[in-house]
Amino acid sequence: MEQSERVQKLKEMLEKSPQDSFLLYALAMEYKKQGDGPAAIELLDKVILHEPGYCYAYYQKGQILESLGDSPAAARVYRQGIDAAVIKGDGHAREELAAALALIE
Repeated sequence: MEQSERVQKLKEMLEKSPQDSFLLYALAMEYKKQGDGPAAIELLDKVILHEPGYCYAYYQKGQILESLGDSPAAARVYRQGIDAAVIKGDGHAREELAAALALIE
């Protein structure tokens, strides 16, 4: 399936379930692949808003912010993700977020 087809399918599914964190995250990853960081961040923010324990949304948002040259914002997002991972009890996500943070501090 072509990328634009995937984007279209995800958008169609989101029309039926606009707050589905998995679909929002998947569409954000498609936008990230296409190089549309701002659109991806907007969707990741929705994921975080609706499901604060979706730890990898913080990781991906931080990665995009880094790629856009905003390391201070990326560090803030990684810290928020670490807090969310601790609350959720997701040690693996916490470790990945901490490692990403360590690389830019």
